[in-house]
Amino acid sequence: MNVTEFGQQMKGEIRKIFFGQDDVVDHVLICLLGGGHALLEGVPGIAKTLLARTVSVLTGCEFKRVQFTPDLMPSDVLGTNVYDLQQAAFHLRKGPIFTNVLLADEINRTPPKTQSALLQAMEERVVTIDGVDYLLDGIFFVIATQNPVEYEGTYPLPEAQLDRFFMKIQLSYPQEAEERQIVQSHHLGFDPQQLATSGIKPLVDVTQLKSLQKQIVTVKVEEGVIGYILQIVRRTRGAFQLTLGASPRASIALLKGAKALAALRGRDFVIPDDVKTLALPILRHRVIVTPEAEIEGVTSDQVIQTLLAGIEVPR
Repeated sequence: MNVTEFGQQMKGEIRKIFFGQDDVVDHVLICLLGGGHALLEGVPGIAKTLLARTVSVLTGCEFKRVQFTPDLMPSDVLGTNVYDLQQAAFHLRKGPIFTNVLLADEINRTPPKTQSALLQAMEERVVTIDGVDYLLDGIFFVIATQNPVEYEGTYPLPEAQLDRFFMKIQLSYPQEAEERQIVQSHHLGFDPQQLATSGIKPLVDVTQLKSLQKQIVTVKVEEGVIGYILQIVRRTRGAFQLTLGASPRASIALLKGAKALAALRGRDFVIPDDVKTLALPILRHRVIVTPEAEIEGVTSDQVIQTLLAGIEVPR
C-alpha cells in the first residue's frame, strides 16, 4: 500500500464515524505521516476524542488517554519505579506515555510541570525516569486537545511546548447537514464507546505505518519550493505585528508536511500550493501577536495570511 491509497482508505473509514471537516482529517493524517504531533483546539462535544480513537483503531496502534487535571503529576504520565518486596528490587510501572497514540485530553488544564513531562518524549522519543532513559520505539503520536473559550482554571501552554506540536488544528461546529448525519447515526444505534461494533477495522499495522512514513522521505522538493518555505518562516520574524516569529523547527515542519500532503494527493513532488495550504496550521501556534495588534482584534492567522499574500509564489 502506498501513501495515496492509505489516505483514501483512512478518510473513507473515518467518514463513517466522523462527519465533515475533511481538512481536519487531512491535517491529522499529515501529522501522523510526518512523524509530528497534533494539537486539536475546539469547544467540547465536537468529537476530538472520537477522532483520535478512530485513527488509532484504523492504524492498528495501541491507544491510551490521559485526562489532564490541575492535580495531575508528571509520574502519572511517565510512570514510576515501585519497590517489589518479594524480589527486593525496584521495577518500572510504566505510565500511559508508553503507547503508540496518546490522547492528552484538555492539556491546558494541568500545571506547566506536568505539561513539560511530555516535552522530552515528544521531541526525542525518550522518557527519563529516575535518571534512566527509556526509548519510545516505533510509532509515538501525541494528539492533545484544548478548549479555546474556557480560561478559568487553565494553564496556557508555554511556547517551548507549543513549538513541539507539528500543527495546531482548529475544529468548528459541524454544518447542519453534517450534524443531521451525526444525530441520525446515534438514532440508528451508533455508540462512540464501542468502536469495535461500528464496522471499522485496522487498515495497517504499526510496521506498515512506519513504512508509509519512510515513503514520505522520498518525495522530491525543488530548490525554489525550499526557498519559498524559508521566505514564509523568515518573514514572520520581522513582522511588525508579531513579537515572536517562527523557529527553524517551523521550516522543517512545513517541509515535512508539504511532502506528506503531496504524497496523499498522489504526487512524488511538492508544489508551492502544498506549502501554502499548510502555512496556517503549522505556523499559527508558533508566532505571538503583539499586545497592540491583539487589542485591535488581529489574530495570528490574519498576520500569516497577509505575509503569504506578499510573497511571490515560485513557478
